[in-house]
Amino acid sequence: MPTTQFSLDIRKLDNFAYDMSRCIKCKGCYWVEHTYMPGVRFSTRCPSNTWNDFDAYGAFGKMRIGLGIIEGKLKWTPKLLEIVYADPLCGACDVGCKRNLDLEIGLGLEAMRVKAVQDGAGPMPAHKKIAQNIAKNHNQFGAPHENRKKWLTSDIKVADKADVVYFVGCSASYVNPEIAQATAKILNATGTPFMLMKDEWCCGNTLFSVGMLDEARELAKRNIEAVKALGAKTVLTACAEGYRMWKVDYPKLLNIATSDLGFNVMHLVEFADEALKKGSLKLTKPVDVRLAYHDSCGISRLADPWTPYSGERGWMGMVNPRLKRRRGTTGLYAQPRNILKAIPGVTFVEMPRTRENSFCCGAGRGTKEAFPDLASFSAKHRLEEVREVGAEALVSACPWCKSNFAQAVKENGDKIRVMDIAELILASLQA
Repeated sequence: MPTTQFSLDIRKLDNFAYDMSRCIKCKGCYWVEHTYMPGVRFSTRCPSNTWNDFDAYGAFGKMRIGLGIIEGKLKWTPKLLEIVYADPLCGACDVGCKRNLDLEIGLGLEAMRVKAVQDGAGPMPAHKKIAQNIAKNHNQFGAPHENRKKWLTSDIKVADKADVVYFVGCSASYVNPEIAQATAKILNATGTPFMLMKDEWCCGNTLFSVGMLDEARELAKRNIEAVKALGAKTVLTACAEGYRMWKVDYPKLLNIATSDLGFNVMHLVEFADEALKKGSLKLTKPVDVRLAYHDSCGISRLADPWTPYSGERGWMGMVNPRLKRRRGTTGLYAQPRNILKAIPGVTFVEMPRTRENSFCCGAGRGTKEAFPDLASFSAKHRLEEVREVGAEALVSACPWCKSNFAQAVKENGDKIRVMDIAELILASLQA
């Protein structure tokens, strides 16, 4: 039987022509499966297609658009760019498809953005502004670079040399300093020495997400070299977007496996869960609140480690060598729930859509900057679930989620409290 060569390299859209052509429009990328279906009200998983119900905004529509681009039948237009970029790339469509067809939907969507940039059409103007900010001030917001460590307070102890380096990220450094402070104080409270980068730069999450691979790759190389120069064994972050970037997308950019990075990438919820089990983290102060937890995409269905792949595809799509699919199964689902349930006084309630079926907050991967209406819609739609279960507070594990939910709460006039899990842990720490 004839075979074709392919790889999972997103620099070549042709690599995903097979996946795009085999989409049968079953809409498993859109609906939560009936076995998990909590009811008609909370039955969708795709933010962009729930926001705009034309087929083009769903993965099943974008797969046909991708084929049209590959075959030269579609040219870039403002509307086509909108369709490709009005999407938080949250991974819901990918894990939904992989329960049925094992198509590489998520990588195909990333490759479409890379193609847009390669062709000189993308990214969106708002994304180009972010790229300019990063090039000039090394952060996404264009804030003065010298202000990056202003979140540090005198009661936080930073080691000159340690096995752990805390990568703070742009959001916690400039927009949500309370998350950076809480994370550092948790590390201090557990007796865990940690370093900070001498000159921390942006992780490049948005650059990668909008298809600007060359710029993102240079940041990846620079940041990895900085970690190795420090001699750190673990990069710890409290940002879901940053966690995904370091663990999954840096290896993807450099064509290496996650295991080849030379250091471990850890999110705060992993660290805190381990510390609880070891007894170095003691959560004793009651926090009397009924809360729901939001699974941030970057530490859940997008968190499976990366391994490069190239091979051949033959009869009935069978591949050689064997390909282990990333199905979102190794995400950090149990760890944050273990932590929340360990805090005295907390009443933890699950929302209808949880874990890999969670509905994205809508803020990440360049969406909030270029499509604020979509980001707002997605957050407000998720908040309906919080009200449905009668929660007083919504807890997440990413500054992007916190900021977007907080803005939506303010716009709605809700009384729901929005918190990061780092703040909640700190509130319950032993005096």
